[in-house]
Amino acid sequence: MMELSHSLTLNEEALQQLPPAKRPIFIFEWLRFLDKVLEAANKSDIKGCQKQLVAQLVGQMNESPGPPTRKLVARCLATLFSVGDTFLLFDTINKCNDVLKNKDDSPSYLPTRLAAVTCIGAMYEKLGRMMGRSYEETVQILIKALRNAESQLRIEIMMTLEKITAGMGSAAGNVHKDIYKAAKMGLTDRALPVRCASALCLMEMTKHAPFLYTTEIENLSQLCYRSFDNSNYDVRCTVAKLLGTVLATTQNPPKEFAKGSSKGGVVKLLSLEETLTVLLTGFLRGGSSFLKGTGEMIKGSSSVSREVRVGITQAYVVLVQELGALWLERNISTLLAHLTELVASPKATTSHVDAVYSRKCVNFILRATLGRMIGEKTQTAACKEITQLIIKHMNSVDVSGEGTKDGGEGGQHVLVCLLQELGCLLQSLSTTCASVILDTQLNLVDAVVAVLLHPSSAVRLSAAWCLRCICLALPSQLHPLITRCCDRLDALKSSPEAIAGYSCVVSALVGCVQKTPLGIPHMRGKVLFNIAEELLRSASQNSRLSLHRTQAGWLIIGSIMTLGVGVVRGLLPRMLLLWKNSFPRSSKEIESEKARGDAFTWQVTLEGRAGALTSMHSFLLHCSELAAEDTVRRLLLPIEAALLMLSSITHIVKQYGQHLKASTAMVRLRLYEVLSLLPPQSFESHYTSILKLLVSEFTLAESGANTTTSLLRTMCHADDSVILGTWLHHTHHKTIEDQLQPNSASGSGALEHDPTFLYRPLPEGETIAGPLPLGVTVIDASVVLFGQMFPLVANKHRLKMLNLFGDMIRAAKSQRQEAVQMNIFTAVLSALKVLSDNKASFGQDDVKKAATALLLGGLTHPNSTLRCASGEAIGRIAQVVGDPRFVAEMAQNSFDKLKSARDAVSRTGHSLALGCLHRYVGGMGSGQHLSTSISILLALAKDSTSPVVQVWALHALSLIADSGGPMFRSYVEPSLALLLELLLSVPPYTAEVHQCIGKCLQALITTVGPELQVQTAVLLW
Repeated sequence: MMELSHSLTLNEEALQQLPPAKRPIFIFEWLRFLDKVLEAANKSDIKGCQKQLVAQLVGQMNESPGPPTRKLVARCLATLFSVGDTFLLFDTINKCNDVLKNKDDSPSYLPTRLAAVTCIGAMYEKLGRMMGRSYEETVQILIKALRNAESQLRIEIMMTLEKITAGMGSAAGNVHKDIYKAAKMGLTDRALPVRCASALCLMEMTKHAPFLYTTEIENLSQLCYRSFDNSNYDVRCTVAKLLGTVLATTQNPPKEFAKGSSKGGVVKLLSLEETLTVLLTGFLRGGSSFLKGTGEMIKGSSSVSREVRVGITQAYVVLVQELGALWLERNISTLLAHLTELVASPKATTSHVDAVYSRKCVNFILRATLGRMIGEKTQTAACKEITQLIIKHMNSVDVSGEGTKDGGEGGQHVLVCLLQELGCLLQSLSTTCASVILDTQLNLVDAVVAVLLHPSSAVRLSAAWCLRCICLALPSQLHPLITRCCDRLDALKSSPEAIAGYSCVVSALVGCVQKTPLGIPHMRGKVLFNIAEELLRSASQNSRLSLHRTQAGWLIIGSIMTLGVGVVRGLLPRMLLLWKNSFPRSSKEIESEKARGDAFTWQVTLEGRAGALTSMHSFLLHCSELAAEDTVRRLLLPIEAALLMLSSITHIVKQYGQHLKASTAMVRLRLYEVLSLLPPQSFESHYTSILKLLVSEFTLAESGANTTTSLLRTMCHADDSVILGTWLHHTHHKTIEDQLQPNSASGSGALEHDPTFLYRPLPEGETIAGPLPLGVTVIDASVVLFGQMFPLVANKHRLKMLNLFGDMIRAAKSQRQEAVQMNIFTAVLSALKVLSDNKASFGQDDVKKAATALLLGGLTHPNSTLRCASGEAIGRIAQVVGDPRFVAEMAQNSFDKLKSARDAVSRTGHSLALGCLHRYVGGMGSGQHLSTSISILLALAKDSTSPVVQVWALHALSLIADSGGPMFRSYVEPSLALLLELLLSVPPYTAEVHQCIGKCLQALITTVGPELQVQTAVLLW
């Protein structure tokens, strides 16, 4: 029947013969055909049927068309009047206006209103000034309709106003102010897609309305800042594009404006400095008015939301991109000076985390502009500019440690940003950077080496990282630099900054030896070890230097381990002795330790032991061949001593002060890292004490902060990115968007959190080392180790822990409860993954029941990440248990809940649980529940009142289709019918629903398989 739709006019007879469910598809097919035909038609081809065509197309507006259908109706009408006669044009516009004037606010009339608005927009966009002065009445009707419009209608009206502006151009200047007022309201609309549509409308207006980038620039920028508040990724991208474009227009106005065509005489445009200041003010003050901002500054409570800062960061990039590469080449020094001013401001760095976030924003701007927009020659010039700035800032620092000449902390953040960008530029230039590195007038390497004496550890670490990048770009610099730093370390051994700075460089450079083709002489490893050993031995000789020497010694030893078995084999006996001597040898020694010492000696001791454990971790990671049974047995002595010490450390922290908490946490982190690389059976006798430590860690038993792990999203399945929002990680905005993720300190990775990342291998896809704060990494490490150990302990211990988890979640309240639950669920998921990978048993029925009771509660949690983790864990348990009765019980539980639940939270959680059960048990294991699962999910996917429910139901359906195999074949037709219905009815701005429809279609194609092949032969060119 569908071939009957391929006619110029609608075949109404064929349409009436179809069942009601098939008619929308028939009409859509006709419109697609018509759209193609009209584009290629001549006026004479359609003259005879134009009147009938117009009537049929206008008639379709009253048939409640879905988004794709109304878009085609609008396009066909516009093309029809463009190709054919325009005698019915104004009559059609009036009919559309009448629909908008209609007072019917019922939901059933909404599709007709939406279609009328879409048609108006398409006709104005296509026909432009052929529409005459009808735009005046139409714009007023549209703006009036905005006042009481539903969100879908508000979006469509803003899109149509954009199209009217585009079609009419400057001819519609008398309504630009009215459209601007409407768009201003839309920029702060509670419905986020309305904000996007309003921003796009204003972007189009910028081309035709000079007041936007002259008299209204301040007001518009304030509106954009307010629009960033409580926004999502799409809003930030769109509004940033608007703000950047408008500001770029102030520097590069249209030719008509440049001729001075504005009626009120000459209007002054913003200078470049003023333009950049608009963004700077927004970054530092946000969207508050001047008076409000001043009041907050007096009180000292002025803070800008991270969403606003991320949005403004994107706007900076858009501004530079709009002005172009040639502009950037000429204004590199201006941009660098401006960004250094931004990051140096105390308002940008009110706390450590804020400082890290501000630095990330500045580095994102520099990477997106200097790193991507200009060629090698200009990048080389940029390296010179940055080097001069580093020298200038270092000249204002008093390296004697008695204070800084500039009297503020801002300078250190400037240097961190500059050194990071310099390192990235040089590494991307690779060997072509030789000219700038070897330039004797510039002395780039000397300038960076001088920074190693800076009083701030963050700056010293950034300088070390920059020198690492230089050696990766130009490997011939590696060995001379290591030799030079070793010599300086020996010459300046009485300076704490020199010890810290040069040891960082040595460890960073040794860590990158494996990545360079030239390497270093074999004996250099032994020489470096002697230096590190000497630092450790002399640590106790001078109390002012003891902490720095201890940290430096272990940092260098940790990096030496990366040189591999060839170098480390000869050093192993000395290493084992150093590890042994770093810890007390018996419980008697531990008791005597407690009775002596003070806060400082304990800090040095803890740092030393953390360093020893770090080097053990590095040894096990890079020289696993040397970790024979005898070596592991000797390693266990210091590890046992560390466990004994940690079991009684609380008393020491209480006695000597809370500042020891960080050092203690570092020891725990290093211990967990070492244990995760050792064979578990080697420390079997200590399982109980280790598990106590781990459970206490991630349940926050000893901590007052509500710190959450950063691993929950990665523990969930990669295919759940639609629900988790992890697809953001695949965008180039990842580095700044990470700041807005809900887990603790998300996106605040920085080298100062863990200097060992100078030599550690970088995670896949990362170009810059950025370890998270200690509070988060120690929980992450405990979760990973718990996952490895849980499968190895007896049933009674598993049951005890699972019951304890339930009790702790119930005992906690509000935000703390959520944090504890997130950490526990991540730990349980980690354990289930290991059990599944090792094909191990989950345990007796009581263990199974305790775990199920713990996880089922998460399916109805308001936090979507927890619901996702819960669904994933239930699927994993079913996989590990491998009992059809358990699967049936879990499925039935979700069926019952879905049949009675009316709230979106329960519906989404239990939908995913069904999908995960099928994903992990497979089609054969869950075949008897297939029919019920699919019928429930198909019903939920039709719930147009809740897009969230649709997303989760469709996602679950795609999981079932993927795992069902041949058993799903009989459900392909109803599933396909639903997907087609959704494609014709789901609004375009619900992107997640469309993504899930795509995933379902992909799964259906996989299920049907070869039957979808084309029958005719295909020629491969």
